[in-house]
Amino acid sequence: MGSIRADLGSRIHPEPIDHFDRLPDSLILLIIDKIGDVKVLGRCCVVSRRFHSLVPQVDNVVVCVDCVISDDDPSVTSSSSAAVAAPVASDKSRDPISSLFRIFFSGLLKPFHSLSQLISSNSSRRAAVSEGFDSETEHNIVTHHSPTQVLKNFNEIKVLRIELPSGELGIDDGVLLKWKADFGSTLDNCVIIGASSVIHHTVKGNSPNSCNNDGNNGGENDNGSIPESFYTNGGLKLRVVWTISSLIAASARHYLLQPIIAEHKTLESLVLTDVDGQGVLSMNKEQLEELRVKPLSASSASKRTLVPALNMRLWYAPHLELPNGMVLKGATLVAIRPSEQPKKEVVGLEGNWVASAFEEPYGTAARMLVKRRTYCLEMNSF
Repeated sequence: MGSIRADLGSRIHPEPIDHFDRLPDSLILLIIDKIGDVKVLGRCCVVSRRFHSLVPQVDNVVVCVDCVISDDDPSVTSSSSAAVAAPVASDKSRDPISSLFRIFFSGLLKPFHSLSQLISSNSSRRAAVSEGFDSETEHNIVTHHSPTQVLKNFNEIKVLRIELPSGELGIDDGVLLKWKADFGSTLDNCVIIGASSVIHHTVKGNSPNSCNNDGNNGGENDNGSIPESFYTNGGLKLRVVWTISSLIAASARHYLLQPIIAEHKTLESLVLTDVDGQGVLSMNKEQLEELRVKPLSASSASKRTLVPALNMRLWYAPHLELPNGMVLKGATLVAIRPSEQPKKEVVGLEGNWVASAFEEPYGTAARMLVKRRTYCLEMNSF
């Protein structure tokens, strides 16, 4: 009688079917791969055994660094000594070059502390790890793990993006400074755009005729040449500082990527940027392979890649008004390539490597600047 009732109950209330379990691994992996964020991927690992085995196979990963920690911070312990060094300047009053060596990137907060364990192949530890995560949250304990440590259990990464919490260069408020650099085993090229001040016509109280840090009046007419005042009032010296600082920041980022590139042979695209959009370092598949077969030359003075001897082209406009109404005072564009590379024409094609380095409206600003008179400079290796 009891078996009849059980059979009748199963017919009235059949076992629910989990249609998600019927999806093939390839489709689930395609869905998981759209997540990107390494923290979210870490949480996916504890959802099920199936997810735990699939997450390390994703090929698109984004690592957002939580914080930077001063090298003289007493809270930095031996656990952070393995963290990747990435110089960051947070005090804008410091010299933009020397301050690069005072602070290093090492801290990944508690979500990362559990991540390397969450992706561990030992699934029996998942509950204990989760419990430890909650305990750390409660006691607000900060640990230090580098992207190298966090990514060590991902096996199939093809596209990797790492975002620092801020740019390395401490610059004055209102100053524009952006750079983009491509690296192989050494610097392939770098483009820098800057302005002593940025004015928007729509902002109340601002006028396109306001003075800027270079002492050039916005209404000054020119024929594309750099005015004499640029050399006498510190304008040129400031641009040299911008250029050297940007190159040091780029070479420091490149240096810290070595262990990641060495460990992840499947990488085809790597970008290291910051949330401020100040600097972008990128490497494509060919450049990544070049670094693997041709080790970089490190600077003896610091943890960064040695910058080779360079040829530089500079364009300058005391007053550059963009189509969207933005006005750049003391607008400057610098295009940099190693001296050993053949010289390439940078004017003429809208999609050239200089103009395409920046998103709008700065791409438009670059195209406008390269139409002006070009000034050539050289820089020794450092």
